Amino acid sequence: MESVETHSTPRNALLCVAGLAPQIITETLYGLAVQRDPAFVPDSIHVVTTQEGAERARLTLLDPSQGYFYRLCADYGLDPEQIDFSAETIHVIRDQHGQPLDDIRDPAHNEAAADLIVDLVRRLTQDPQLTLHASIAGGRKTMGYYLGYALSLFGRPQDELSHVLVSEPFEGHYQFFYPPRTPVVLYTREQKPIRTSDAEITLAQIPFVRLRDGLSDLLVEEGVGFSEAVNRAQASLKPPRLELDLERLEIHCRDETLTLSPVNFAFYLWLARRARNGEPPVARQEVGPEYAQQFLQAYYDISNPMAGDRERVEKAVKEGMPPDYFDQRKSHVNRELNKLGPAADAYRIQQTGSRPRVRYQLTLDPEKIEIRPSTRGP
Repeated sequence: MESVETHSTPRNALLCVAGLAPQIITETLYGLAVQRDPAFVPDSIHVVTTQEGAERARLTLLDPSQGYFYRLCADYGLDPEQIDFSAETIHVIRDQHGQPLDDIRDPAHNEAAADLIVDLVRRLTQDPQLTLHASIAGGRKTMGYYLGYALSLFGRPQDELSHVLVSEPFEGHYQFFYPPRTPVVLYTREQKPIRTSDAEITLAQIPFVRLRDGLSDLLVEEGVGFSEAVNRAQASLKPPRLELDLERLEIHCRDETLTLSPVNFAFYLWLARRARNGEPPVARQEVGPEYAQQFLQAYYDISNPMAGDRERVEKAVKEGMPPDYFDQRKSHVNRELNKLGPAADAYRIQQTGSRPRVRYQLTLDPEKIEIRPSTRGP
């Protein structure tokens, strides 16, 4: 799926899940753009639905002459040209083979719906200038659940979640899409006449827990599906545990994996070994030949003896590790660890003390650090 463009000016987006009743889209739009004060007029409308739901939305909402989206805009002074709502913003759920689904009938279909919803919410919330309003009113109940959960994972302070409520007997009426400015008479299945001016539309705001700022930045990577996103979120809440894989040059922070360059991995390995052995923190201006040799040994343990960088690394710390070299390595390592979000605090190279007695170390408990050996050697 293509990336979402980032804008420099504030914008609004409406995201709905829908089934065979596209009415919930115009009912929600009416609640936001007409009833709400101040009005929330979306710059774009996105709909997640099935193939049948998409066809119904196109025919009943987007027909140039009879579509209820255009009728609503004409009735209440909205400019449809300023709202990006078209067949391209109706997102059809597809199975693992890329075939559009007519309905959500089994676990595989549910997973496909969840992945589409999560990806769309993730992409829309990447734009800091965009406010997302999500409606869970339509579609299967599982679709509403997935949308609410996705907004909990990715939603920011400005984003909103709602459910539209329509009074009886207008709820579900196949001819009722919103209360038109000029009331009309409709008929129920029992042929009872009802007047649209009696319809009541309520947009119920739904509070939700925003987890985004407490989770790993890796969570918002493209291609992360619903199940993986949930697993990563759950992993972010676990107690910290560090594992260094010397063979793959990977740092495993619970269930998250980071890969560092050999020299940066060696730097982190050196400090991890010190932390595991209960050795004191290190002062950047006091990394003499003894400490530099510990760092070099870590580098030898994970690098190829024929690597061209060996001579350069040995030369850089020949008489000890210069403070600038220490700072550079620390900065590079911590920048990668920051991808873990707030959880990075447990794994980051931390500063202790105050000038001129500043020291650096890993603050993890020694029993929380595991180092897997490598087959490489000097």
